Amino acid sequence: MMATATATRPAPSGGAFAGHVGDTLALAGRHLTHLRRSPGRLILVTMNPLVMLIAVGYLFRNSMQVPGGVAYEDFIMAGIAIQVGLTSVGPTAIGVALDLRHGLVDRFRSLPISPASVLVGRTLSDLFVGAVSLTTVSLVGLAVGWRPHEGVLRTAAGFGVLLAFVYVMLWVGILLGTTQKNIEAIDGTGALVLVVFSFLSNAYVSVSGLPGWLRPVAEWNPVTSVITTCRRLWGNDPAGAAGSGFPAEHPGLVTAITLSALLVVAVVGSVRGFRRAVGR
Repeated sequence: MMATATATRPAPSGGAFAGHVGDTLALAGRHLTHLRRSPGRLILVTMNPLVMLIAVGYLFRNSMQVPGGVAYEDFIMAGIAIQVGLTSVGPTAIGVALDLRHGLVDRFRSLPISPASVLVGRTLSDLFVGAVSLTTVSLVGLAVGWRPHEGVLRTAAGFGVLLAFVYVMLWVGILLGTTQKNIEAIDGTGALVLVVFSFLSNAYVSVSGLPGWLRPVAEWNPVTSVITTCRRLWGNDPAGAAGSGFPAEHPGLVTAITLSALLVVAVVGSVRGFRRAVGR
């Protein structure tokens, strides 16, 4: 019955592209409706950076020394905000894997919906979660002493970079969810991504404060470039915090190249993995 009904569904007046946009928005709305009924994902994505902000950025701020006289609350804020994207990898991957495991996506097989619409709809709803989490973390950051110093436009540009990072991480989560079916393994991988990429960067201490053999790793860690870009846009970046070399001198360029490359790889891999999983 469903296959017959959908086969005769009239084409959208705007053509195929308009139909894909409509499908994407409808699926994003479905995920947001589910989020309203079960807000656990929003709480998880928000609480992890908040705990780190309060525990490290506020309670231990008098014990941390930042070169250049920058207040530790200012220094740590970009590193805390980046955790919103890193924390999002696991929940998004688990959500996709559960949809595939429980057969929810099988219902779409008889509908003229492209795999891209299903996946983009997921990323849009999860990006909304990330934006709400970033807003909450930023407000708490302001309450504990963080201040941007470069004006409204550059402050907004910094948050734009963070949202771009969150969106790329969501596609990384979808890639993980479409290629790894074991929920426990996905959860462990998501936690590993959060710990490794945040601590092997300049999120909490400057690169010069890391052991010598780890400094090149931290300097070329794309998370370091994103954090440094935000700090410079906000006026929170002390000299030498990102180390030396090309990534430290051109963090914006490195951020644009690495995020673009990672997005292309994640999108292509996710669509292929989704097609294999649903047999399309």
